Amino acid sequence: MTVVHSPRPTNEALADLVARYDGRAPRYTSYPTAVQFSPQVSAETYRGWLAELPLDVPISLYMHIPFCDRLCWYCGCNTRAVNRHSPVADYVDYLLREIALLDEALPGRLPVSAVHLGGGSPNMLEPDELDLLFAAVGRVFERTGDLEVAAELDPPGLTREWVQAAAHHGLSRASLGVQNLSPKVQAAVNRNGSIEEVARCMGWLRDAGVRSINLDLMYGLPHQTTANTLETIDALLPLRPERLALFGYAHVPWMKSHQQLIDEKALPGPSQRLDQAESAAERLQAEGYVRIGLDHFALPEDELAVAQQEGRLRRNFQGYTTDTAMTLLGLGASAIGSLPQGYVQNVAQELPWRTAVEKGGLPVARGVALTSEDRLRAEIIGRLMCDFYVDLFDVCSRHGRDMGAFTPQLDRLAPFEQDGLVERQGGRITVTQTGRLVVRSVCAVFDAYFEPDAVRHSRAL
Repeated sequence: MTVVHSPRPTNEALADLVARYDGRAPRYTSYPTAVQFSPQVSAETYRGWLAELPLDVPISLYMHIPFCDRLCWYCGCNTRAVNRHSPVADYVDYLLREIALLDEALPGRLPVSAVHLGGGSPNMLEPDELDLLFAAVGRVFERTGDLEVAAELDPPGLTREWVQAAAHHGLSRASLGVQNLSPKVQAAVNRNGSIEEVARCMGWLRDAGVRSINLDLMYGLPHQTTANTLETIDALLPLRPERLALFGYAHVPWMKSHQQLIDEKALPGPSQRLDQAESAAERLQAEGYVRIGLDHFALPEDELAVAQQEGRLRRNFQGYTTDTAMTLLGLGASAIGSLPQGYVQNVAQELPWRTAVEKGGLPVARGVALTSEDRLRAEIIGRLMCDFYVDLFDVCSRHGRDMGAFTPQLDRLAPFEQDGLVERQGGRITVTQTGRLVVRSVCAVFDAYFEPDAVRHSRAL
């Protein structure tokens, strides 16, 4: 992995670069991105892809739990707030039915090397519901000896009992949503939480043997400043989490109606967002964390940092990962799966998803079949997102293509080069330390489907 450490421009110059290159671009957790998914990939398409999976190659599972005990107004996830447990219990019943439908479609008992519980807040599940889900997984799949179980958790609703129940099923990684500890920021996004709460939850996880804990942070929230961003980080650093993620708030009220509850006048501007992100990154790196890809930080001995150093870092729908499985099967409303043949996404809304499951078919709504061109561009974009470096000649050679096909894209990189965001030697493209701030815009140059004027994406930074 190569990152060019060019001198950081002054704040004024950096703000100017942001203004010129911080366009709307995908987050590139896949390529093609979900914007290209269509109903042409159906449940029957998915069934055919599943039947072709080899029986001796491990796969990963993702289970989506779309419930929270409150709705944070910044949230871009597919989730809803409930004040009774019955909707969650009903959802688990349908999730079990979907697992059974998947069992009917698979060619046999595949090995599973990773299970990821996402949401929403998976700790909305009762411990006995965890037992039911993992029992079903055990009946349909063969757990590998190094099975990794990960969960995204909401500290206010987490209990020691839940942690112990999850640890019984192999919980090895956990991610806690923190975002920002300023009471003013929390009030502006309908959230609560304290450093004492985070410390208590981390203590339970450590006691249960969870070996890797990530803390999710954000920048760009209403009333957020560089000062309260750094105050949050300084409060968390003594807890020494293995990883931290620093995500930029994506304000897309035309897609997420609850974001209309956020006071847009309280949102920091582009230069303020930049200062929050870069000041946070500098503080974390000064404390010994390695900057990983676009928005993650990890201790040097963490496997994510090791994977980046060795060029093995990958990116999927859960972000940066060391998961090497080429197949990810998604379960639950809106869950996305990735297979060698392409991507599939379940029906997004919970009630229509239930109806699809009731009818006895795999609840797939849309997807995209990968072409050879997609696979080529996916590798180019993936390496840029993970390594900030790609050798076009090498990638094209492995895909049986001539690098000359990318002459138009190389020409479009010229402004990035002139402004010190990209350095190029022939087909070797390196994103500089400053350029990584707008790496999504660099990747968009190689995206055959990208529409620069579309408003469906969030700002690149």
